[in-house]
Amino acid sequence: MASLAEVRVEEAEPMENESQARPEELRLLEALLFASSEPLDTATLAKRMPEGVDVKAALEQLQADYASRGVNLVRVANKWTFRTAGDLAWLMTRETTETRRLSRAAIEVLAIIAYHQPVTRAEIEEIRGVVTSKGTLDVLLETGWIKPRGRRKTPGRPLTFGTTEEFLSQFTLEQLGDLPGLEELKGTGLLDSRLPTGFSVPTPSDDPALREDEDPLEPGEDLDLALAPAVEPETPEGGAED
Repeated sequence: MASLAEVRVEEAEPMENESQARPEELRLLEALLFASSEPLDTATLAKRMPEGVDVKAALEQLQADYASRGVNLVRVANKWTFRTAGDLAWLMTRETTETRRLSRAAIEVLAIIAYHQPVTRAEIEEIRGVVTSKGTLDVLLETGWIKPRGRRKTPGRPLTFGTTEEFLSQFTLEQLGDLPGLEELKGTGLLDSRLPTGFSVPTPSDDPALREDEDPLEPGEDLDLALAPAVEPETPEGGAED
């Protein structure tokens, strides 16, 4: 007759097996992710999987299976996709190199929007200390890395800008909170180690909801976001060139 301890072990084993996705379920999940041209969220995957499958657990199991392979299963903006393993990214350098480099102004504006969003053009200019040309914002809108969020509840109702899922995907960020903080920026030399007392780097929020000081964009509203034919030169607020 089996002891009480043996009975408990025998009862526990099926429970452990139930937490593991079956091979055919992993194959279905793998096929869906490979076939998709864009990252997929858990809800979308669940609709395509057989009823009763724990998609979250299956994703974690599949992620572990691919952890040591040439491609990894990663989560970007709460969506799942396959990406070349980080240590092999150099193999794809030729295919992923952009033919056009962002200007220094565009990089500065993108960083300000990423860390300070939601932010208006006037607020961007206040932080940078120079007038921001419409062409700079147009370039960032064209890349799909920023988008209009709403309108600030102030005179003139200026547009507020924020980053997009394409921004997270481009820089392989799961969420905005993964952006480097003050110490990381100083360590990489992107910030002077001798900073003013009280200087801090904002912690961006992933909450897509509008803030209390924002109004939603109206359906069909003409935002006049067509690309400018040429980028205007950026000049300091005082008039001299940056």
